[in-house]
Amino acid sequence: MTKLAYRFSDPSLAQLALTHRSAGRPNNERMEFLGDALLGVVVAELLYEAHPNASEGEMSRLRAQLVNGQALAVLARELELGDELKLGSGELKSGGFRRDSILADAFEALVAAVYLDAGFDACRAVVRSLFEPLVAAIPRSSKDAKTRLQELLQARGWPLPQYDLIDSHGEDHAKTFDVSCEINEPAQVRAEGRGTSRRAAEQDAAETVLRRLQELNS
Repeated sequence: MTKLAYRFSDPSLAQLALTHRSAGRPNNERMEFLGDALLGVVVAELLYEAHPNASEGEMSRLRAQLVNGQALAVLARELELGDELKLGSGELKSGGFRRDSILADAFEALVAAVYLDAGFDACRAVVRSLFEPLVAAIPRSSKDAKTRLQELLQARGWPLPQYDLIDSHGEDHAKTFDVSCEINEPAQVRAEGRGTSRRAAEQDAAETVLRRLQELNS
C-alpha cells in the first residue's frame, strides 16, 4: 500500500479491502458499507469548515460531487489500487481492475480498513489528507439555488417550479417556514424546505430539487 499515507498494523485488513466479491469469500462488501459512512462524515466535516455560509442543501450538493463512484475511482487510480485488487477470473478477463465501480468500492473499503486498524482519528486523518485539496478546489456558484434551478429548467424548455407555503411555526419574531418546491417535467419531483424566512425555505427546497434532478440524470 505504498501510495496510501498510512501503514497498517494488520496488513490483512488492507488485503481484505482489496478483495472483490468475484474472488469469493471473504470479500470487501461489508467494508464498503462502513467506508461509505465514514467518508460521508469526514467529507461533511470538511465542507462544514470550508463553507461556513453554505446551506444544508448546498453542502449536500458539494458532498455529492466529491463522494460518488466516478470521483472515488479517480482517487483509487491515484493510489494505484487497481494493481493490488484481488479479482475473480471473470473480472480479471473483462478488465475489472479498470472499472470505476470496482475501484470506488475498493477505495471505500480501504477507508474502513484504516478505521478498523487504528480507529476513527487515524481514518479521519487519512481521509482529510486526500479530500482537503479537493474541497479547496470546488468552485462555488455565486448564484442561489432558486436561480440555478430556474436557469436549468429554462435551458431545457421545462416548466418553471411551483413554490407553495405549507406551514409556519413560532412567534412572529422567530418564525420557521415550511415550503414545497415542485416540478412536473421531465418527471415529477417535489421537495420540502425549511427556513427562518419564506425565501430561505424556498432556497432549501430548490437545492433539494436540484440534487434530485442530478441523481435522475446520473
